[in-house]
Amino acid sequence: MMQATPKASRLTIALVGRANVGKSTLLNRIAGQDVAIVSPVAGTTTDVVEKAMELLPFGPILWLDTGGWNDRSFLGSARKARTEAALARADLVFGVVADDGQAPDPDLLALAQKREKPLLILVTQCDRCPPSEAFLQTWAAVGAPVVRVEGSRSDFLNTLKPAMTKLLPRHFVSPPEPLDGIVPPGGTVLQIIPIDSQAPKGRIILPQVNVLRNALDRDYLSVVVTENRIREAVERFRPNLVICDSQVVRRMIDDLPSDLPATTYSILMARLKGDLPALAAGAAAIRHLQDGDRILIGEACTHHAAEDDIGRVKIPRWIREKTGKELTFEVVSGKDFPKELSQYALVIHCGGCMINRAFMLWRMDQAKAAGVPITNYGVAISETQGVLDRVLQPFGITL
Repeated sequence: MMQATPKASRLTIALVGRANVGKSTLLNRIAGQDVAIVSPVAGTTTDVVEKAMELLPFGPILWLDTGGWNDRSFLGSARKARTEAALARADLVFGVVADDGQAPDPDLLALAQKREKPLLILVTQCDRCPPSEAFLQTWAAVGAPVVRVEGSRSDFLNTLKPAMTKLLPRHFVSPPEPLDGIVPPGGTVLQIIPIDSQAPKGRIILPQVNVLRNALDRDYLSVVVTENRIREAVERFRPNLVICDSQVVRRMIDDLPSDLPATTYSILMARLKGDLPALAAGAAAIRHLQDGDRILIGEACTHHAAEDDIGRVKIPRWIREKTGKELTFEVVSGKDFPKELSQYALVIHCGGCMINRAFMLWRMDQAKAAGVPITNYGVAISETQGVLDRVLQPFGITL
């Protein structure tokens, strides 16, 4: 199960705290084996280290073991920036502390007071430095639950797991599915999957797999065709919902009856990973672009760009054709994101299938704070093809 679960679908937990407080030792204790290098030398963990582990009953977890953020070396500021980026990706944060004679961790106290993420305080080194009542009260005062790391591994986990359960984000307690609320029981779903130069050989992409699996789990009648057989499939199966790859959305709408609900994989993904109304409003901002505007294309993963790459070539071309404006497009890939987003008139993000919901919402929050509209590939494509209002109808969103 762990190997088959994509990172984006795993519960992501960040371990943060001062250097040498015992974050990596704690991770080894939870795992019951040496998965992280530990040393009495401060700063052994120099960057964020990802560790995949399954922990019942939570299933596959992606642990982010961060470097100590009180590092005063010339690399300290870079390590702290990496830790802050890891926090953005986390669904849950373990703040690791010890009553070792130092003042309470000021960075962790500030994080607890902001409370932007569910936070659990874990007190380590209890055998060598038993925490005083005053120390425990310091953390209790900020409202974060506290768990002492002591006793056998089994005893510790029996204390840790209930505390974790109370803090889990709602989408992990009751995970949403792509087709929730838009297909009736026993309904029929028609999926349109083009097989072109960008289709991975021998397989289909993750959003298509997720929708197909969701339809099978719900016992819907599932029909999958290429864009060349849309009308035939509609006549034969009379679907309740039609879903297509964004690149053929114009053709899908042209081939469908006007009253047949239809949307795209990217819009379904936007609903799961982010704030769909906000992403829709971001796509509508394309209508107001002006000559000289700069647009940021954000890719969450790194990949070899095809000759007619969707983010680097097709979307810029379609937006220029739609607006008739002279625009500048810039691309950023991977986990990094520009700090100065205010220089852009619009951010167009990928579908986010390789990142989790927490990370996507963090990127949306960054754009909002900068006063910049943000959308995603598929929602933007639907706008450029003049069908955005139509593919938003199944969700009751109007612009």
